[in-house]
Amino acid sequence: MDVRGFAAYISPMTIRTRFAPSPTGYLHVGGARTALFNYLFARKHGGTFVLRVEDTDEARNTDEARQAIFDGLNWLGLSWDEGPQNGGDFGPYYQSERKAIYDTWFEKLRVADRVYEDGGAWRFRFERKPITMHDLVCGDVTIDYRDESNTPDMVVKRSDGSYVFHFVNVVDDLEMQITHVIRGEDHLMNTPKHLQLIEAFGGEAPQYAHIPLILNADGSKMSKRDAGAAVGDYPRQGFLASAVVNFIALLGWNPKTEEEIFSLEELVNRFSLENVNRAPGRFDLEKCKWVNQQHLLGLSVEDFASAAKPFIEAADLPIPENYHAIIAAVKEKVRLFSDVPAAVDFLLKDDFACDEEVITKVRGNVASKNLLGNLASAFAEVPDWSADSAKAALNETAQSAGAKPGQLMFPLRAALSGRGHGPDLGDLLNLLGKERCVERVRNFSQIL
Repeated sequence: MDVRGFAAYISPMTIRTRFAPSPTGYLHVGGARTALFNYLFARKHGGTFVLRVEDTDEARNTDEARQAIFDGLNWLGLSWDEGPQNGGDFGPYYQSERKAIYDTWFEKLRVADRVYEDGGAWRFRFERKPITMHDLVCGDVTIDYRDESNTPDMVVKRSDGSYVFHFVNVVDDLEMQITHVIRGEDHLMNTPKHLQLIEAFGGEAPQYAHIPLILNADGSKMSKRDAGAAVGDYPRQGFLASAVVNFIALLGWNPKTEEEIFSLEELVNRFSLENVNRAPGRFDLEKCKWVNQQHLLGLSVEDFASAAKPFIEAADLPIPENYHAIIAAVKEKVRLFSDVPAAVDFLLKDDFACDEEVITKVRGNVASKNLLGNLASAFAEVPDWSADSAKAALNETAQSAGAKPGQLMFPLRAALSGRGHGPDLGDLLNLLGKERCVERVRNFSQIL
């Protein structure tokens, strides 16, 4: 039997995809990518994206996990057309509320003599023949059901009356008229079982696309404890949702160009199942941070400052009148919003830590202490303070001592910021102003 489904012949406007998570933990990045691919495919073809919650595992389901799924999808911008909170014509969208529907479909199998009781449970009677499925990513896959020792009849209803995943998954896809099932490759071997059930129900199979797994950068399987696994951690760490969406889209999908930075709208326009890779995606948190930085660069100073503000406040740093100017000075130098407090703390307060390595490096220049002391005096004499007038005073101080102006650049940065890198030196001079620059240079010269 070669089951290719009917989806290849339907109008693009009737395409229906679904994301069917189980609320037993946080939203995993792998689940988020499955949701994203379903969302992109539906949006690309003007179809419908359905959220269905597989919450029949009463012992492990939690309200917190369910909310984490909703919050994660909403943060990523993956709005569902049908499902919990939004409703639709094919509900309920919680499996725990669909038992009467499952009972009706089970009765169809019983009447057709496709199930039999075994120790209180009910098994589905496979047809003993080869089953070939055509997967849109993996190609043709065949399972030979003629050898019953390798493919025993599967339980569809437990002795306690509850239904197993394979049964309810198929019933829900048929009931909700799902046309394309896009899910992880770990479900690939389940699909021939599902096709047998669909045939027994007299239904039309959706098309299947099994996407590659996500591995760690070293090739190991990504666990729930690995950094980057939980979607809920990303906003707390200062990632942009658009950047995370961009990054996870590249975990298994290739745009077939050198481009790597995309908005969600651009991903919708570019996405295709033909460009989904067979090889597993490799998760690289450093690459994710780089992608985030590229998205941060696209923000206006106002939007960047607004998004960074909660992180500044959480670090108990003040918000001064020139806050936007301070943020503008570091906007291109951070990868995450959580990097911002450490990048600007010395601009927001005068009590900040100095990097010991920087102090040691400045001390290694025997002329630095005297030059910095002279520079503090020269800064105090500048009548109209600006970065240009301050740099002119620096040049004159260096030349008067028979030194090159460049010899003072690093010690001055160290005195003003306590670190060896950061915003442009001219920005520091302008943002700190005359009095603070004089005081910092004088104090720093005294600790050398």
